[in-house]
Formats: sequence, C-alpha cells, structure tokens
Amino acid sequence: DIRETAFVYAITAAGVSHAITQACSMGELLQCGCELTRSRAPPSPTVGSGTEGTAWEWGGCGDDVQFGYEKSQQFMDAKSKKGKNDIRALIDLHNNEAGRLAVRSYMRTECKCHGLSGSCTLRTCWRKMPHFREVGDRLLERFNGAFKVMGGNDGKTLIPVGDNIKPPDKQDLIYSADSPDFCSANRKTGSLGTRGRVCNSTAMDTSGCDLLCCGRGHRDETVVLEENCLCRFHWCCVVQCRKCSVRQELSLCV
Repeated sequence: DIRETAFVYAITAAGVSHAITQACSMGELLQCGCELTRSRAPPSPTVGSGTEGTAWEWGGCGDDVQFGYEKSQQFMDAKSKKGKNDIRALIDLHNNEAGRLAVRSYMRTECKCHGLSGSCTLRTCWRKMPHFREVGDRLLERFNGAFKVMGGNDGKTLIPVGDNIKPPDKQDLIYSADSPDFCSANRKTGSLGTRGRVCNSTAMDTSGCDLLCCGRGHRDETVVLEENCLCRFHWCCVVQCRKCSVRQELSLCV
C-alpha cells in the first residue's frame, strides 16, 4: 500500500477509462458511440469573445466519458469490492476512482464556427477528453501530495495519519505504508536500484544525479551509438538510410 502503488492503480484506471471512451468515439466498439447531447442545454458563450448573439448547439462527436468511466469501474474495481472491509481494498478502490476522475472531471468543450465568409453565426460544440499526457501530469501532482492513511475502527473508513491534516478528497491519492528504499537493489521489494542509471548532472529535480544516485555520486562515460542518418525516399516506396556512429557523453550513477 505504498505511494508508488497508488499511482499505478490510478493511472491504470484512468487509462482504461480513456482508452474505452476514445474507442467509442472512433466507432471501434459496438456497444457505444458518440455522446448523446439532446437532453443537455446549449453551452454558454465565452464572456468577451465577441460571439454575443451567436447561435449555439451541441453536435459533432462528443466523447461519451460516462461509458468509459462505468466500464473502467466494472473492470478495475471487481476484485477489490470482494474485500471492501479490508484497508488495502478500500485504498485501491479510492485510487481507482481518483484515476477515473482525472479524466471525467476535466472534460473540455470544443467548438466549430459555421457561417458565410468565415463568420460565426452558428457554433457546433462537443465535449472532448483531456489528452492523456495531461491526465498523467495531474496524477503526478497528486502522487507528490499523496495522503498517508490508516483504517478506522469500523473497518469501513480511512483516517489521515498526522495532526491537523484535512481528509483527502476523491481526487487525492492515498497510501498506508512507507515506500522502501529504491536506491539499492532488493529482490524482495522488486527494486532494481539506481546503480548504472543514466542521470542529468546539471538537473536539480528527480532526474538529476544528486537525487537519482542517492548521494553515491556518478561517473561520466563516452559511448558510441549507431543511428539512422542521411535517409532518402526512393519512388516508390522505400526509405533507405545509412548507419552513422554518434558519440554521446552520459552520466551514470555509481
């Protein structure tokens, strides 16, 4: 129940939801398609956009994120729901939901103008999912601010550990155990360690040698790599390339 596991569960649930919703919009699944928008009120025009008086209507192919959300729920939560009174199951269910909400709660509206000579007398709008890179970045922020929790006496609630800590909301990631030391190889925990990892000697973040090498230091090494170069397209239809040797300076953790 560590912080890293929380992120894995959340990003997986988000990925299932995102992939199914995308497949629906592209017509790849028989059970679903574009989002039904007949019952929804038209979108409001943006203030100060110069589109006052423009007619609005839902159209296009909106992403049916609710269908993807429900299928992700069925697929990801089935195993954990069998032991709902277990702290591990409660944590997994919470992190699965946080992943799905990172997709569903950040839908955006896209519109297309229609009219003569490029005018915008009518707008057709639809709802679109965020790019999955945005979802991953948002969950990474939640990972960095994840809450440590413990089980309540009733076996059905989770309580944040520490004084004066607000309860985590549905989009926060939670965990119950401290992470092991990932600096050294450990077969029991599955850690490969950071020895030999490529690092950035000038960066100050987690990719930098100071952090990634866990204070052990790093060595600089020159390596020779082969890559495609001088590629040419020959009609029709072959691309032919030469192999070029490239020298690279790498920093490796010791």
